[in-house]
Amino acid sequence: MNKFTVLDLLNLDLKEHDALDLRCIAGRSGLVRPIEIPDINRPGLALSGFFDNFAFQRIQLFGRGEYAYLEKLFEEHSFASVERFFQNEMPCVIFSHSLLPKDEFIEICTASGCPLLQTSLTTTDFSARIMRALSNMFAPKQTIHGVFVEVFGVGVLILGESGVGKSEAALELITHGHRLVADDAVEIRCVSGNILLGSGANKVIGHHMEIRGQGILNITHLHGVSAIRDKMEIQLVVHLENWDASKNYDRLGDLDVTTEILGVKIPYLKIPVKPGRNIPILIETAAKNERLKEMGYFSAKEFNQNVLKWLEGENARTLYLQNSDL
Repeated sequence: MNKFTVLDLLNLDLKEHDALDLRCIAGRSGLVRPIEIPDINRPGLALSGFFDNFAFQRIQLFGRGEYAYLEKLFEEHSFASVERFFQNEMPCVIFSHSLLPKDEFIEICTASGCPLLQTSLTTTDFSARIMRALSNMFAPKQTIHGVFVEVFGVGVLILGESGVGKSEAALELITHGHRLVADDAVEIRCVSGNILLGSGANKVIGHHMEIRGQGILNITHLHGVSAIRDKMEIQLVVHLENWDASKNYDRLGDLDVTTEILGVKIPYLKIPVKPGRNIPILIETAAKNERLKEMGYFSAKEFNQNVLKWLEGENARTLYLQNSDL
């Protein structure tokens, strides 16, 4: 990823329960400092003078405990540990609870060129939110050509060659009440090691669709805000391909076929396309079936078990009748 700076952190467009409520109160010259580690550090030990294994590469978060200790240091005119603290090039220092350090601390911070930020959030709340934000920013990512829709609460990534009908299928799904996440370019991030989040790669053209013969459509204006969402977990990959009579397509669906994206395995379904096949209905059915699988109900396996029971029953009946004739 490109260098992520403190200024980028300030400019993150996060809303509601994700908002960081950050503002810079000093050290603006250091806003270009990079944030290279997606983690935070509580610097209590460093302020007391213990700098062994000091994680200065991380964002330094001051809560009420660290603030109280700073107050005590400045009352005693003990600045040595604070001055040594700022000899390390940290990304930034953040005070929670809208706490404002003394002027002496701000002067030392400004002289070192370290950005001093403040948030109104509690330390616990801010810690959770910034870790979430940094996890998303530093998550491995990949951009894939396809269409991403939410169908019955299942995130379905539709792939296929250009012109196979991905956008047209998605458009009909939207008219059925489902929601568009992204068209054409889908940005995928792997968060928490095993969750794939998909969103539009370009926020400017997000929630627009290109339909051959009609051009660019604004889905928000056509179908309202209920027809879109910004991001969604990818739970099923549907690959559309032109029907090939020489291929043997799966007719039972009793195999757990997966595909791998960013090291995460996702259920995978290949649907052949030809005139007369209702692809949106097939995608809806696939999404419903995937939800059933998550609930522990596997239609194909149950069918196989029923067939085996029937065969076993028929064999037993045949043997019984044969024995009765003796």
